[in-house]
Amino acid sequence: MSQRRKFIKQSLMGSALFLPGLSAACAQTNEKTAPAGEKPLILSTWNHGVPANAAGWTKLNESGSILDAVEAGVRDTELDLTNLSVGLQGLPDREGITTLDASIMTGDGSCGSVAFVRQVKHPISLARAVMEKTPHVMLAGEGARQFAIAQGFPMEEEKLSPNAQIEYDKWKVTSEYKPIINIENHDTIGMIGIDANGKLAGSCTTSGLAYKMHGRVGDSPIIGAGLYVDDEVGAATATGLGETIIRICGSFLIVELMRQGRTPQEACEEAVKRLVSKTKNIKDIQAGFLAVNKYGETGAFAVHPGFNFAKATASGNVLIDSNSHFKP
Repeated sequence: MSQRRKFIKQSLMGSALFLPGLSAACAQTNEKTAPAGEKPLILSTWNHGVPANAAGWTKLNESGSILDAVEAGVRDTELDLTNLSVGLQGLPDREGITTLDASIMTGDGSCGSVAFVRQVKHPISLARAVMEKTPHVMLAGEGARQFAIAQGFPMEEEKLSPNAQIEYDKWKVTSEYKPIINIENHDTIGMIGIDANGKLAGSCTTSGLAYKMHGRVGDSPIIGAGLYVDDEVGAATATGLGETIIRICGSFLIVELMRQGRTPQEACEEAVKRLVSKTKNIKDIQAGFLAVNKYGETGAFAVHPGFNFAKATASGNVLIDSNSHFKP
């Protein structure tokens, strides 16, 4: 009897494949339930994200590579002499030395990063060289500098930019370390992108917190903290006080939440809630996250008001003032 029931069930299932209109109906159902997003797309943090997105979009059109795009985009910010939180023109540590961190990642799990780097104009390109030309993920300090020299990266003169020197001289009068929300704390450009075929990549580069202890490394070069990318799910990047982001593995957390079914917005909100629960004196720090899933849906959320980001699509490149923030 059990064999007879099994035969009838299999016969019904097989015959269903030939019912008129069934395949079309299934396809329509899938289309209706598929999330509506935009591809290709590039997201990046803060005001400097607008020119960075423009540079990234140009590169994407030229090469067709989303990896090339996210590298080229933040390279533009690394050269911006008006920016005091990214690149060699950034504000120094307590010793008056500018040190840089960066990471880059693609959706197949390939990644590279550099930390506590001196004299390298484009740490994001050095991070890519680590990813593509070494068996390692991260190089730091003097080892990263030696690798840069071996790869032909020019060593820049170790001298503060004029604007950074002025600010550092002011700071030395009191030598007090008091980060200011949405000013000293947004010490990063994080960029994530998806191409028309659904391939993802991300980049993150910074000169770190102003007047940090010499040797301090933030979240930006740490895969899973400042940046995480997975073609099967999506990508996320972070900005703000790196210590708080490292403690919750913020970008990895967001991608895993999306893997479990959360939207990018829901995942960013949950990550901020987790960060707030693990952070003392939350009123004194800012942190924010950007995310995109494999469908091109996006999310953004921060601890406090003031977080903004840039979004580039085929229809334009706009700065978005995000009012999405944590409310106790």
